[in-house]
Amino acid sequence: MNDGDNNLAPGDVVSGLEPSEFVEIQRVAPFGGKTLVEGVGLQSRRVVKRPLTAEELAALVKVSDRLRTFDGDASLFLLGTEAERIRIAHQFDPLFVVNSSIVDPLPHQVEAVYRYLLLLPRIRFLLANDTGAGKTVMAGLLIKELLFRGVIQKILVITPGGLTKQWQEEELQEKFGLHAWLLGRATFEAEPGQFSRYEESIFVTSIDFLARNGRCLKAALETQWDLVVVDEAHKLSSAYEYGTKLKESKRYKALNAIARKTDHLLFLTATPHRGRKDTFRRLLLLLDEDLFQKDEHVADRVREQAAPYGASGPEDFEDERPISQARNRFFLRRLKEEMVDWDGQPLFKPRHTKMIGYNLTPEEKTLYDAVTRYVRSKRKEAKEKRNRNVELALMVMQRRLASSLYAITRTLENRPRALNEVLVILRDPRRRMGRIQRYGQAGDELHYEGRGMKLQNRRILCTTMPISRSVSALT
Repeated sequence: MNDGDNNLAPGDVVSGLEPSEFVEIQRVAPFGGKTLVEGVGLQSRRVVKRPLTAEELAALVKVSDRLRTFDGDASLFLLGTEAERIRIAHQFDPLFVVNSSIVDPLPHQVEAVYRYLLLLPRIRFLLANDTGAGKTVMAGLLIKELLFRGVIQKILVITPGGLTKQWQEEELQEKFGLHAWLLGRATFEAEPGQFSRYEESIFVTSIDFLARNGRCLKAALETQWDLVVVDEAHKLSSAYEYGTKLKESKRYKALNAIARKTDHLLFLTATPHRGRKDTFRRLLLLLDEDLFQKDEHVADRVREQAAPYGASGPEDFEDERPISQARNRFFLRRLKEEMVDWDGQPLFKPRHTKMIGYNLTPEEKTLYDAVTRYVRSKRKEAKEKRNRNVELALMVMQRRLASSLYAITRTLENRPRALNEVLVILRDPRRRMGRIQRYGQAGDELHYEGRGMKLQNRRILCTTMPISRSVSALT
């Protein structure tokens, strides 16, 4: 016995024999190589019989030789009951985290967390609400709710480099009172083993540091994460070589490995589909590599995307249908036009567009025609080579032409300089990796896409020269 007395006698009251109550001993007798202990539960009055080994017998704790007198410290008892009340509060208050945080969530935010994410036994989800929907608030609500419920302990938040401090200080600490460790080069070098420092901890790091630092990635893969949250998840898309050949970026490879080391995975992005079905499918593959093997599987899930709760208004939360009924279990997208406040009023003012005619001067018409011919010819080449990136760049040039004379002038001035810089990188392999680092988060993609452009950019430079002369005539 733990109190120093190795003998049990009838009348002793012990704990450890029954998980939910104390037991008063009635009889102790040898039972083969064990000891038979018989007793009666003090609350249930149920008879308990247990054959115990010597180790199990020693683990019993003698509480008292008589019933409890309730003469303990009342303040400690009050603290204990309050702690237990907080621990199980989510069972009685479905919005307990909302009431214990400084955020005032909107209907679509509550819907995403409490009608989608928390109903999933295993969260592998893409949250793709429109820009300004407050996806970081939804992620914070989910993290705190799962922590309070005791479902998760180890959390990793992966963001673009410029958002790590914002996530640590504003999104987690300020809004939800959650302390997070910011992981960068200096902090990791100072303490490489900090992933295993605490059982319950939140780490925030950038995707590029994780992908490019082999030691950090190795340490992350040696940790079993309960939840991984990835902000701006569209930046994980694979790179393309020569416009058609798929080649995985370092970011994608790193997240693919991390995705296998976590139970729950949440992606946040306002632009999940960037114009290519295969990149969108590969993003979804990180959520479920079996379900999204083909593009038609993705299309099926997209058709199921509409939720059965209407316009995300207050009436939506009275419907108790489970997520398995007519509901997509992998991603959710809400547009600005669908978002309302708790009074059912639109959050964003409706947009009204009106086309107004404008007469170009002869010089402006010459410039417009020259740029348009250039864009059309190069877009035709890009389509033949299936180079989507060049197509998008040319579309931007046409839009800047329509925007203002100043905008297209700056574009035509910067374009030759940018292309010359790419040519320098392509011609000098020794300088290539160092120059790529300057591109920050676009480093992986530039390496593969730049090689696909080859030396044909010389022709682009020649083509832009007469256009530049047209600009000079106007300025």
